[in-house]
Amino acid sequence: MNEDPLLVKAARGEPVNRPPAWMMRQAGRYMAVYRKLAEKHPSFRQRSETTDLIVQISLQPWEAFHPDGVIIFSDILTPLPAFGVPFDIEEIRGPVIQSPIRTQEDLKTLHPIDLEKLQFVGDSLRILRNEVGDQAAVLGFVGAPWTIATYIVEGGTTRTYTTIKSMCHKEPHLLRALLSHLAKAIAEYIIFQVESGAHCIQIFDSWGGQLPPDMWDQWSKPYIEEIVRVVKEKCPQTPLVLYINGNGGFLERMKTTGVDVIGLDWTVDMADGRKRLGTDISIQGNVDPAYLFSPLPALTNEIKRVVKCAGTKGHILNLGHGVLVGTPEEAVAHFFDVARSLNFDTQVEKNDAVGVA
Repeated sequence: MNEDPLLVKAARGEPVNRPPAWMMRQAGRYMAVYRKLAEKHPSFRQRSETTDLIVQISLQPWEAFHPDGVIIFSDILTPLPAFGVPFDIEEIRGPVIQSPIRTQEDLKTLHPIDLEKLQFVGDSLRILRNEVGDQAAVLGFVGAPWTIATYIVEGGTTRTYTTIKSMCHKEPHLLRALLSHLAKAIAEYIIFQVESGAHCIQIFDSWGGQLPPDMWDQWSKPYIEEIVRVVKEKCPQTPLVLYINGNGGFLERMKTTGVDVIGLDWTVDMADGRKRLGTDISIQGNVDPAYLFSPLPALTNEIKRVVKCAGTKGHILNLGHGVLVGTPEEAVAHFFDVARSLNFDTQVEKNDAVGVA
């Protein structure tokens, strides 16, 4: 049997000789090859819903930098039409949902997820798994129910979340029904991604951090827990990562969802994050994406600091958010070179889990 990729081992807290590294949004506009492809195929939906384009784009950073994780090029909204929520992506406004769900009547448009409509995701993951073999982990991803619901209720992106937040109080039964439907669909979608070849899945609760923590406990956490329960039953070996943007107030709560890895954003000090989470769970992150605009020696020092604070067990090196547009490609290459140059075996053992009592 082939050995698991480094990233999978670190996610499970198994011994590794260096931290595996990948980056959120590692495929995208900062890469010249991507911009060239996007000129030829200007529609984001086309790029993220056509198998050969998905594969080509997902492999661009793999070919350029050889990260330890190759994430499928997709979007958290990609599965929506497969369960009854059509959407468009407009140049200025971003995602737009023409028929938001705000009444009991609107709920009737939802149906169980039709995975045949997402064949391009399954096919792409199979090809990616074939292309990278076990040299790197193939990563799938989904949006968490609360985060997906913000788009479906608000009708697109929002700065204030007032429609959905007031729904928590005005129409709690309606919102619970929507979130339950989403939890079921997303759990099935994760299992589909794993069965198609994903080694590991990241759950993005991108807008979970917009909730006060006690509200997150009610409106996001139970639905993430439900997904984790269903997925773990079917795919017990597949590590699950949970990432929330602005998660400094949520770390301990995130740990109780049952996921294997907690993604830290860059506003949490890694030593503090490790201390709060302990050593019995893996962590991912959390270099500030803006560091990639700094002189390379400053970037090197920051990577080493983050790795030292995370400790030698259960750490996946990443940014604290996605790669920013305009990021120099040589800085991204340097990030991965530094990660590959690290070696836990030659470091003094006292670095292990720095800051843990």
